[in-house]
Amino acid sequence: MDIRLREAAQKGDVHHLQSLIKEIPFLLSTVSLAGSNETPLHIACLGVHLEFAKEIIHLRPEFAREVNQDGFSPLHIASANGDIEIVKELLNVDRNLCLLKGKDRRIPLHYAVIKGRKHVIKELLVASPDSAAEVTARGETCLHLAVKNHQFETFKLLLENLKELNKYGLLNKKDIQGNTVLHLATSTKQFEVVDLLLNENLVAKGTIEVNSLNKGGLTPLEVLLKESGDRDIEEILTSGAVSAEHLQTSQQEGFPQSWVVPVQDPSNEQSSREQRRDTPRSNSKKLQDFFKYNKTKDCPGKVRDTLLVIAILIATATYQTVLSPPGGVWQDTYWPDGNNSNSSDGIMSLRRIAGQSVMGTNNPISYGLFLVFNSIGFFVSLHTINFLTIGFPLQLELQISLVALIATYDTVMSAITPNRGISLLFTIFSIVFPVFLPHITKLLRNHCKKPKFIIKICELFR
Repeated sequence: MDIRLREAAQKGDVHHLQSLIKEIPFLLSTVSLAGSNETPLHIACLGVHLEFAKEIIHLRPEFAREVNQDGFSPLHIASANGDIEIVKELLNVDRNLCLLKGKDRRIPLHYAVIKGRKHVIKELLVASPDSAAEVTARGETCLHLAVKNHQFETFKLLLENLKELNKYGLLNKKDIQGNTVLHLATSTKQFEVVDLLLNENLVAKGTIEVNSLNKGGLTPLEVLLKESGDRDIEEILTSGAVSAEHLQTSQQEGFPQSWVVPVQDPSNEQSSREQRRDTPRSNSKKLQDFFKYNKTKDCPGKVRDTLLVIAILIATATYQTVLSPPGGVWQDTYWPDGNNSNSSDGIMSLRRIAGQSVMGTNNPISYGLFLVFNSIGFFVSLHTINFLTIGFPLQLELQISLVALIATYDTVMSAITPNRGISLLFTIFSIVFPVFLPHITKLLRNHCKKPKFIIKICELFR
């Protein structure tokens, strides 16, 4: 582009432009032959020079369709700047400019939404109502962009437009990550947006898919809990949202999603039961409900930390038993012979070795039971620690430490066990049980899981 033409565009000097064209009649024609796709109209839109832009549009209307090297057309730039007058001039050239895709397949409406230019948005939607359904290269609608950029007033305006055009289906459209607008709003804890989406006075009941799953397999409620939650948003969502696990269980049973009973707040469910019974709860019951785990309110990260502390305490307690078994250990070695085997003291007549368990010598059966149950607690606690730390840094080093701890435990327990039979059985148990423990817990968990039945099905059998 000619330097003088660029300077005239930057200053918005229409008289200079006209004098240049008189001097070089084909000046504007040479712009299209330049290596760069930038035109004087792009520069005028950046500088918000309305009169200069009008003159260029009059002389070369085709410049309105040019996309520069950054992926912006003049309408993209004017929409982002919020210059309604230039936007109107460009739309007079061709209303289809609203659908012109630039960088990341974004149209002018997308940039107006990102910047919250409400007056421009109204103009663009009037010119091209279909532009509201256009998506970016990342699958984002204008609604996604409004939520991502915290443009609540813009989002409200778009929602009103969807109502007029009866295009509520866009509210459930997913981006490239499988996130709906509700997923994004809960993830960023935008209470106003969530409240607006689930307000039955504005959006018809059942329009929003509150249990839609993203590519991570999470519902909006679970996305919220993963981000440490927000009590006010949770109260809105829990009235009609379920967890992904409950949703998948119902789908596996062959039930439609609309039949699934929402997972209600346990404390609220309990309260409703008590109100129906019309009997006051005891203080102990109130205390139990107050501290009861609530998966719709308790943060998964905090729950994991609590479980880790409990598992570590159990591992410590059970390992400490190895060092100090019930009754302690013999302090000396005694081998009965013909002279002292008939001692009146029954305990003294038993053979004992220093360092071995007193309980194991005097009561092998009780000691064997103690050994098994203490070991189950120890191995399960270590399995829990390993399970809760999956994906942590230095995972290999942690697993080596756990294996070494198990080996130490087995060595000590075998050493203090006086009965060879019990020692052999324990050795076999301590090898087999940790290996099959993950499979055992998985089978038990699947067996104990009781999927909730839907109300409609239950009514059929009443």
